[in-house]
Amino acid sequence: MNADTVPTTEAERDARAVNADGPGDGHRVDPGEIAIGVIVGRTSEFFDFFVYAIASVLVFPALVFPHLDPLQGTLWSFAIFALAFMARPVGTLIFTAIDRAYGRGAKLTIALFLLGGSTAAIAFLPGYESIGISSALLLALFRMGQGVALGGSWDGLASLLALNAPEGKRGWYAMIPQLGAPLGLIVASLLFMFLIAVLPAQDFLAWGWRYPFFVAFAINVVALFARLRIVVTPDYARLFENRELQPAPLLETVRSEWRVILIGAFAPLASFAMFHMVTVFPLSWVFLFTEESPVRFLLIEAVAAALGVGAIVASGYLADRVGRRTVLAATAAAIAAFSGFAPQLLEMGETGEAAFMLLGFVLLGLSFGQSSGALSANFHQRHRYTGSALTSDLAWLFGAGFAPLAALWLSAEFGLLAAGAYLLSGAVGTLVALWLNRELARTID
Repeated sequence: MNADTVPTTEAERDARAVNADGPGDGHRVDPGEIAIGVIVGRTSEFFDFFVYAIASVLVFPALVFPHLDPLQGTLWSFAIFALAFMARPVGTLIFTAIDRAYGRGAKLTIALFLLGGSTAAIAFLPGYESIGISSALLLALFRMGQGVALGGSWDGLASLLALNAPEGKRGWYAMIPQLGAPLGLIVASLLFMFLIAVLPAQDFLAWGWRYPFFVAFAINVVALFARLRIVVTPDYARLFENRELQPAPLLETVRSEWRVILIGAFAPLASFAMFHMVTVFPLSWVFLFTEESPVRFLLIEAVAAALGVGAIVASGYLADRVGRRTVLAATAAAIAAFSGFAPQLLEMGETGEAAFMLLGFVLLGLSFGQSSGALSANFHQRHRYTGSALTSDLAWLFGAGFAPLAALWLSAEFGLLAAGAYLLSGAVGTLVALWLNRELARTID
């Protein structure tokens, strides 16, 4: 269905009106505007992500699993955390059909309202003491709602940005969408840090933790309009069509592109495993096994994430000079080396924790900055839009979905060296995927 003729939501019509230069005129396509839309969208999604992740450590074990010991409660909380990653491919399947029938704007509107609604619903979650095991079941339901919505929130702007990158600037433009992760973490960490610092522990657990989830809903509304004002304008709709960034049937895409999807899902394993090893997992370890206040560690996390922003920017500079494949391989090797000694730093007090976080975020930024869509150019044009979305879903599922659960369980049972072994497996997965995909050297170098 042509993007100019599909039914529109009220939000879409408002977005078109804002962008109209005059009667019948479309908004002029600007790569800088695409970049802003990508950053706003990714930051809002990652803010949601980290608000939930932090609550999985600091809130849900006590609220939803108070009948278990703190370690077991956190492990169950991380099991529910993983449900969103399992639900993402389902969201891609559902929302691909909506996209084909009603257009990208309607799909994005429904997906982001589902994401915001699921997030806001968590803010009203009753605890175990009120409704028993139903508290955990509701949390799981809302978490799966977030996952389905994230699968549907793929707007194609990142792919559009990469395809319109000037010659010799692919690495620079590839890192732009990745900035949303550390930016979202900084805001989420500082917000929780403030609430924990100013509220008594009893008030924080009773009602204070709920405010970040309301903030996440508000940010989603702002991000929705920021993205709609780009994707629904006629010039952008035509550009999506000209680049053939249109949804294809999911099963057809899998049958045709399964090799690219599979290798593309494993290529970023090192950076995606590292992602949780320096964000969610260390917070859980410090909270459970040390006497340190979460306020100080959340501050360290925010400072380290700011360093990660700089490392992501540096990854774009390096990739355009030595090649994205080289950056991905070199950082995977560095992460493998990091896995052999760095997790033990968490047992060396405040200085060791700070060293682990700062060094970890530098490596994360350099690898994560080039991990998104590394193989998207390998898809046939008809399947690039849907194939890129599905590859992203599977990469997050395999690389990050179970990372906090696996790392915490391994470290609790066998010591922090075992958590390093888990991270090493992700680095090996990336190196093997890069070796298998010989085409990568010709498409992204």
